[in-house]
Amino acid sequence: MSIEVMLNAAGLGFVAAGARWGQADGQVMFLFILAMAAAEVSVGLALVLRLYHLYKSLDVDTSRLLKG
Repeated sequence: MSIEVMLNAAGLGFVAAGARWGQADGQVMFLFILAMAAAEVSVGLALVLRLYHLYKSLDVDTSRLLKG
């Protein structure tokens, strides 16, 4: 969750800087940041789905069994 907030803050900074100097570079960087955030969410969803597939539950206590 905190990584998502940091990515959004960086994106806002790029857009604000691009608007200040009148260039579209900030918006292009924001699109890259959005793509990175989407990849992060997809990895998290894959982990949750894998946990459910293995243990047929989304109980957090069962994740202790994942020690390797």
